[in-house]
Amino acid sequence: MESFFHIMKAEIMDCHYDFKEDLMSSMKIWIYYYNNHRIKTKLGGKSPVQYRKLSA
Repeated sequence: MESFFHIMKAEIMDCHYDFKEDLMSSMKIWIYYYNNHRIKTKLGGKSPVQYRKLSA
């Protein structure tokens, strides 16, 4: 989890958000991207969702 939050902080927290809702929206979009499209070397070059589908 620490790695996840570090990556998220590095990738989206460097912007200035005027409203809490803007930050929340950016976080939701980034989490969707992270889970569904961002490949992980440790998962054999698959996204977390792709990897979970293989083990089901």
